[in-house]
Amino acid sequence: MSLIYTPEEEAFRAEVRTFLQNEYPEEVKEVIRAGKRPNREQMIAGQKALAKGGYAAPKWPVEWGGKDWTPMQSFIFSDEVLENDIAPTNGFGIGLLAPVITEFATQEQKERFLPAIYNADQYWCQGFSEPEAGSDLASLRTRAVRDGDNYIVNGQKMWTTEAHHADWIFMLVRTDPNAPKRQMGISFLLIDMKTPGVSVRKIRLMDGEHEVNEVFFDNVVVPAENLIGEENKGWTYAKFLLGNERGGMSNAKPFWRRLAVAKKEAAKVQLENGTLMDDILFRARLAELETKITAFEETALRLKGTSADGAPNPGGSVIKLRGTELMQELTALLIDVAGPNARVFENDGLSGVEAWQSATVHTYLNTRKVTIFGGSSEVQRSIIASAILGL
Repeated sequence: MSLIYTPEEEAFRAEVRTFLQNEYPEEVKEVIRAGKRPNREQMIAGQKALAKGGYAAPKWPVEWGGKDWTPMQSFIFSDEVLENDIAPTNGFGIGLLAPVITEFATQEQKERFLPAIYNADQYWCQGFSEPEAGSDLASLRTRAVRDGDNYIVNGQKMWTTEAHHADWIFMLVRTDPNAPKRQMGISFLLIDMKTPGVSVRKIRLMDGEHEVNEVFFDNVVVPAENLIGEENKGWTYAKFLLGNERGGMSNAKPFWRRLAVAKKEAAKVQLENGTLMDDILFRARLAELETKITAFEETALRLKGTSADGAPNPGGSVIKLRGTELMQELTALLIDVAGPNARVFENDGLSGVEAWQSATVHTYLNTRKVTIFGGSSEVQRSIIASAILGL
C-alpha cells in the first residue's frame, strides 16, 4: 500500500478537512483538545454533524449510508478525524452492532435499526461479559426463554460500558442450556433499556471514573423479532463482531502524539548533566517506541490494503494485541516524564502542576483495561497462532 498520495487523494483529504473544520461542532472539539471524555450529548451532537455530511459510518454498505472508499481514502479519513479533534461516534452501534445487522439481520431489522444508529437517534451499549464470563465468554449464564412471541430474559451483565447512557443494548444470551457445546446454545438479542425489569448499577473504576456498569435483567420481556439471525447461532455473530472490534484500533496517530508530548516535556526536565532528553537510557527507550509504532503503523496499513469485502481479518488480532500494548507503554512513559507531578486527581490550578501531568496516572489506570476487553492479549495470541501461523 503506497504512502505517496495521488492528486485525487490529496483533493479527497482537502474535502474531508474542510468539512471537519467548518461543519463539526467546535464545542465538542474543545472537549477532545482538553483530553476529556465527551458526554452523551456531546457525542450525539458530533455524530449528528457527521451524519449530516454523510461521514458517520463510511465503512457501512453504501445503501445504508456508507462510502465506497479505497483503503487509502479510509486511512486519510481516519487520519483527518484524529488531526481535527473529532469525538468518536457511538462505536457500539456504528462499529460493532451495525456490521452484524447488515450481515445477518432481516430486511425489516435493517430498516428499523440502521438509520437510527447512523443518525444517533439510538445510543447503544454491549452486553457480553458477566461476573463469571469474561475472557471465557462462552460460559455466560444470562438466560432467554422463548414464550410465544417473546423471550423472557433473566441474568446479569458486567463491565457494561455506557449502559447508564444507553437507549438499547445488544447482548449474548443462553437460549439452549443443554447444547452439546456451550458456544452452540447462545443467541444474539437486542433489548430496549427502558423495558421493565432492566436496571443499571454503576461501577467506579480505579481511575475514579464512572464508565462501566452492572446491568440486571429480571423477567425482562423481549419481542422475538429482536433476535438477530438464528436462535443458538449467536456465537457466530459474536466472533464476527469481535473481529471488527479488534481491527478498529489501527491508526498510529495517537501514539505519535503521545510520543511527541513525551519528547517535548522531557526536554524541560532538568538533570545533573542536561535534560532528560540527554539521558542515553531514556533516548534508547524513545527509539524503541518509535520502532514499535512504525512497525505497528506499517502493519495496520498493510492490513487495510488487503482486507476484502469488509470481512474481519484475523490480522485484526495483531493490531489489537500490539496497539493495546503500545497504548500502555506510552501512558507509562508519560508518568515517568511527569515524575512527582503525575496525578490521579483533577488539576487544582494552584499547585503548578500542568494539565497533561495531572492526567497521567488517571490515563495510565484507565488503559489497564485495553489488553482485556475485546478479547484479552492471551486470546489474541491464540488466534494469531491458529488463524495466521497455523500452529
